[in-house]
Amino acid sequence: MTPTTETPRPQRLLSLDFMRGLIMVLLALEAAGLYEHLIKDTENTPLHGLFIQFTHHPWHGLRAWDLVQPAFMFMAGAAMAFSLHRQQQQGYSWNHTFKKALKRSGWLFFWGVLDYAVRPGGLSFELWDVLTQLSFTSLIAFLIFRWSYAAQLAACAGLLLLTEALYRFTHIPGFDLPFTDQHNFGNYVDLLLMNKTNDGGWVAINCIPTAVHTIAGALAGKLLLGPSAKKVQPLLGWGVALLILGYGIDSLGITPIIKRIATSSFTIVSLGWCLLVLATCYWWIDIKDHKKRLLFFTVIGMNSLFIYLFFEIVGDRWFTGYVGAVTNGLMGIIHIPIPIAAIITSLCVFGLEWGLCYFLYKKKIFFKL
Repeated sequence: MTPTTETPRPQRLLSLDFMRGLIMVLLALEAAGLYEHLIKDTENTPLHGLFIQFTHHPWHGLRAWDLVQPAFMFMAGAAMAFSLHRQQQQGYSWNHTFKKALKRSGWLFFWGVLDYAVRPGGLSFELWDVLTQLSFTSLIAFLIFRWSYAAQLAACAGLLLLTEALYRFTHIPGFDLPFTDQHNFGNYVDLLLMNKTNDGGWVAINCIPTAVHTIAGALAGKLLLGPSAKKVQPLLGWGVALLILGYGIDSLGITPIIKRIATSSFTIVSLGWCLLVLATCYWWIDIKDHKKRLLFFTVIGMNSLFIYLFFEIVGDRWFTGYVGAVTNGLMGIIHIPIPIAAIITSLCVFGLEWGLCYFLYKKKIFFKL
């Protein structure tokens, strides 16, 4: 990861920075432990149903939090479209951009593995981190970026059909139940790659279907870069169509919506929501010009990879605990109830992380891979 002091290009859309910032704010608050405290403290109250949306669904079903990772990968694809467009304007050859994309994927894989590598019991090799997944999906999206829209859509359909085939037709003893936790093809591949499975049901081959999110993000980015004045309607149309298709596949009992193994129905539904959110943000911010009071989100969105690595590696292993020791100690002196103190601590952790991003923003320092 190398810092650059370049200012954002005039042609970049603020709606994209806002969406990335919103995603990172939600992730940072989760890493600070806020949702965990809110869920625990609102048990047996009407608010519990709201805050439970900030956790992943245990298996078959969909919660709001299940859409965050797809949105992260979708926005990476959209940002790729703008980056490649800028490189093309600057006269870079395909070989040059390919080397940059390959290098970026390598760094994403490295940081994703490192995120899970250091554990109290020693070193661990795991491939479930979103950055590890993104290292694969972004490279696939790059390799087919210059294909026609129809060819890229066909590639997306092919990836989803491949996923269906792998889960349904491999028939490996003990792993031949396509939609059953710990007994599906994804679990089998994890045993081959890492000699273990994930207790939560996550699988490494999620990178195959979720490549669709990054490819679709790049297609959406192309649309927003294009000369056509009608950009919101296609995003809305595709979004609604995908929601109908994905929920229909699930309700008919063909393929259940399961985020943890990124089933085809989940991938389609989550992509539909991503397109609707992008259409709404683009219409409200870039077309209607409601660009005031977005700094809170764009500050963190412009350094999204940096802050993600910070709260995942530094925050998880040191920063959060250190801040908590200080804030909980001070609030203990004035006898603030423990549940309230825990929430305040989480907000303090997030506030300091946001402040770090604001400092980098003011210094015009933007970390990129």
